Amino acid sequence: MKFQLYLGSLLSQIKVRHWWISVLLWIALVAPAQAAVILRVAIERGVNQVKVGSSTTGIVKDSTGRTLGQLPAMSAFYAQAVPGGVALDKWQSGLFWIEPTGKGFVYIGDRWYRGRTLVVPTEKGLTAVNWVDDQEYLYSVLGGEMDASWPVEALKAQAIAARTYALYEREKQRNNPVYDLGNTPDRWQIYKGVISESPATYKAVDETAGQVLTYKNKIILSVFHACSGGHTENVEDVWGNNLPYLRAVQDYDQNISECNWVKSFSPSEISSKFPEVGSVTGIFPETFSPFRSVKVLKIVGNKGTKVLQGEQVRTALKLKSTRFSVSKGADGSFVFQGLGFGHALGMSQWGAYNLARQGVNHLQILGHYYKGVALTPIQAK
Repeated sequence: MKFQLYLGSLLSQIKVRHWWISVLLWIALVAPAQAAVILRVAIERGVNQVKVGSSTTGIVKDSTGRTLGQLPAMSAFYAQAVPGGVALDKWQSGLFWIEPTGKGFVYIGDRWYRGRTLVVPTEKGLTAVNWVDDQEYLYSVLGGEMDASWPVEALKAQAIAARTYALYEREKQRNNPVYDLGNTPDRWQIYKGVISESPATYKAVDETAGQVLTYKNKIILSVFHACSGGHTENVEDVWGNNLPYLRAVQDYDQNISECNWVKSFSPSEISSKFPEVGSVTGIFPETFSPFRSVKVLKIVGNKGTKVLQGEQVRTALKLKSTRFSVSKGADGSFVFQGLGFGHALGMSQWGAYNLARQGVNHLQILGHYYKGVALTPIQAK
């Protein structure tokens, strides 16, 4: 099934490269130490069908690299799972590549992306993967993770942290035959394609090109969060493991309204989440980190007790953070009053914002939140 696509004013937002920049890029790409790192980002996973297309004429190839034909520009087609592979328009194959001609973009699901598309069958249907180089991936991620109007030093700190995180995950997934990363914030970085790009994200990414954070010559797990509520955490108090560079440090986010929150639950809402405890009678924080984040939360009901530990405390109840107190409301509800937004590990984005406003540069910001790390250029192979 075919659909018309419209870029509208979007093209005016995209970075236009002049001919001389193209020459410089060609020189950079043929130098091995400067070669682009390709990332495989799963945009749609385990679906029965996915809408795909190209802003320019799209070349359709099969698993051997043989060209099957073309998709017309600015039209979308449904790729569908069929026995033995994938069906796309008039073709059927084990998998499909869609490569835009010229400087085109690919369309996956409901967004435009740089790079090319791989549609491949997986256990639960189809997975659509955007193959894109790390710089172009970061143009979008930076705009998804931070407001592009923030100080450039905060944006540059985020660019290096995001690049480091992406390459850490790429290495971690090296045995995954399909993808390196996803595009959702629950587990990965926010990646919305070209709609998140802006001149500010180009500047921050380009000025930090090829730079990653390492600890003892290994790329670090450079996690980050919105804000911690005054102090970040040691990793062992959140995830249980011990990483020497994810240490608790003072944060600078106390003036941020979204980092102060209140959330209430009725007893029946808690009971529906944990039916094994029956009717909930009490919720008790039992163990705390040195910085007053809840490490163990006990939920008591008339049929039993549920104990949440570490990240479960935040994710099971969909709380902004684990730094909270619990009280009983006048209507019998359980009231959580908290500070922070996220897991409180690594760089605080609002903390980086405030530090940058005070004149702290991006390297100082990174050195504050990630302990004992080095800034290292990528040696792409």
